[in-house]
Amino acid sequence: MTQIDNKNLQGKNLREANLCGVDWSNVNLKGADLTGADLSEANLIGADLRGAILVGANLTGANLIGTSLGEANLRGAILYRASLIRSSLAAANLIEANLIEANLSNANLYDANLMGAYLFKANLHQASLIRAHCCGAYLVAANLSEANLEMADFRHANLRDVKFQGARWGKNEV
Repeated sequence: MTQIDNKNLQGKNLREANLCGVDWSNVNLKGADLTGADLSEANLIGADLRGAILVGANLTGANLIGTSLGEANLRGAILYRASLIRSSLAAANLIEANLIEANLSNANLYDANLMGAYLFKANLHQASLIRAHCCGAYLVAANLSEANLEMADFRHANLRDVKFQGARWGKNEV
């Protein structure tokens, strides 16, 4: 992995950058523009990406454990097999994002927009999806066991073979 010593890249323009395998654990990327960047296999443990623009970015296999992605724009981003354990994606835009086989266990997806997102075989065990917008999302064979799904919107979502054991729905039902 390529290691970057500069830990403050807040607001930087890194559009279309080849950052494959970069080691940016605990880096400040708040508000950075990473549109179309290749961050596949990157180490972003504990990084601050709040408000960052990652439209169409490739984060295949990226390590995003404990990363802050609140209000980030990940529209159409590829997060295939990414590890987002304990990450915050509150109010993030994940419209049509590829989260196939991603690990989002214990992640905070409060008010996140997952419309049309692909979450085939994604692990959302104990994730918080309170007020999440999951309209038209593809969640086939996903694990939502013990997840908090209060006020989440699953209209037109494909929920075939989803594991819901112990999930909390509040007053809202599928």
